[in-house]
Amino acid sequence: MSAKILIVEDEPAIQELLVFNVMQAGFQALRADNAESTWQQIRSNSPNLILLDWMLPGTSGVTLAKQLRADARTRDIPIIMLTARGDERDKVQGLEAGADDYITKPFSPRELMARIRAVLRRHIPVMPDEAVATGGLELSPVSHRVTAQGTAIELGPTEFRLLHFFMTHVERVYSRTQLLDQVWGTQVFVEERTVDVHIRRLRAALEPFKLDNLIQTVRGSGYRFSTSS
Repeated sequence: MSAKILIVEDEPAIQELLVFNVMQAGFQALRADNAESTWQQIRSNSPNLILLDWMLPGTSGVTLAKQLRADARTRDIPIIMLTARGDERDKVQGLEAGADDYITKPFSPRELMARIRAVLRRHIPVMPDEAVATGGLELSPVSHRVTAQGTAIELGPTEFRLLHFFMTHVERVYSRTQLLDQVWGTQVFVEERTVDVHIRRLRAALEPFKLDNLIQTVRGSGYRFSTSS
């Protein structure tokens, strides 16, 4: 069965265009035009991905993204933010709200479909099944769980993949471009700054366990996962 894409857009003409292109690409299209109808669609249809407009009546797309990430039932649904805002600060704000990717209006249908497919690929389990343990952390790809000293750590899907990559490639330095290729995939149209945002989220999740220093910044080179200070 094809993936279900929930399109959250309050402008009818744009919503119709998105629905048309999503269906042309072979996906199922669901519609919502505000936060309330978004939650109704999620409860009724369990979408595989959400296209979320930044500007919505009532609750904004950024606020809704934060709510989706805070809810255990929806935290793993990938989100692509649709925005007319091209400023880098706005893009980073969307990512920090929980979006996996963003696309700036106006955009081509071809680029939109490429981004949808790329984000969906990232959320299909392709990592090895073997559990890995290092640096006081245990990660199980099968159960999608991470624990520190026996305590569960809540991670979003991108942070989970990023941590798994680090834990299976310890003591090596990776540039932002290399991390994008290895964790996001080579067909993803996102800026290198995206890596910094997700590194920050991952460190924040590890900080209560005093394990955030496992992810080290190597000035001028990138990032390294190391159990040595």
